[in-house]
Amino acid sequence: MPSGRLPLRPNGLTPPTQMPTMIYGTAWKKDRTADLVYTALKAGFRAVDTAAQPKHYREDLVGDGIRKAIADGIVKREDLYIQTKYTPVQGQNPHDMPYERRLSITEQVKASVQSSLLNFRYFNAAGSNAYIDTLVFHTPLSTIEQTIEAWIAAETFVPEVIHNIGISNCPLPVLKALYTSPEIKIKPAVVQNRFYPDEDYDVDLRVFARENEIIYQSFWTLTANPQLVKSESVQQLAQKAGISVAVALYALVISLGKVSVLDGTTNEIHMAEDLKLSSKIEHFSEAHQQEWQDLVSGFKRLIGDPA
Repeated sequence: MPSGRLPLRPNGLTPPTQMPTMIYGTAWKKDRTADLVYTALKAGFRAVDTAAQPKHYREDLVGDGIRKAIADGIVKREDLYIQTKYTPVQGQNPHDMPYERRLSITEQVKASVQSSLLNFRYFNAAGSNAYIDTLVFHTPLSTIEQTIEAWIAAETFVPEVIHNIGISNCPLPVLKALYTSPEIKIKPAVVQNRFYPDEDYDVDLRVFARENEIIYQSFWTLTANPQLVKSESVQQLAQKAGISVAVALYALVISLGKVSVLDGTTNEIHMAEDLKLSSKIEHFSEAHQQEWQDLVSGFKRLIGDPA
């Protein structure tokens, strides 16, 4: 059954990190970002995903929402999992970037991280003390050599202000190359990809990730999968467990193992409902163990997952 938190792979340098299985996604929230992040934290989310990419994210407003929640006593920074991204030049708006285009790849990464730390600054008895639980590369760079160069630049911030490093929009050969590279000291802790049929639901990549203690973060989980929402496994779980079809799909995806889900709802009622996933599924799976296992097995067959 889905667990509320997942441990990230230890790197021997930073304290162990626990990632909630439900992560609030902040893409395309624009001027509503601060209010929505505050609302999500108030509803109970304890993980936030964003990016240093003004083209699609307002990382500065994510910081505002987090600071307000901390100031209002809703949450403490140490209880949060905050994840942001370094976005290469090709993914940026050339007129609105967190670093100068002319910089080397190494300097781009460093400038991007510094801009993120400024956005995530917060105040406690010790003063400003920003840190990032996981820095995710928004996408691989043009070559594996450039990707490794950027990765090594990110490693210079570990352990003081970055605790883990991951990558998004990443095919299996690149993930394997990063994991096996002798130049890289901090192994990938996270891979964040679209979970959808065009990539066969990343079956092979997720197997590799599980075997190597890499957490798979699923995004576009609802938007890209109308056929899964309508599937017998999802519909039956929703009906039998008394949950929405969205929560049922999230539960079955998380049940695949070492998986977290990005949830970008803007509806406060849906936020609260989605966060009840663990307790409701725990209750259902314990009371109806065989039914739960049958539904999970049916879902795995549907997406081609190994039994």
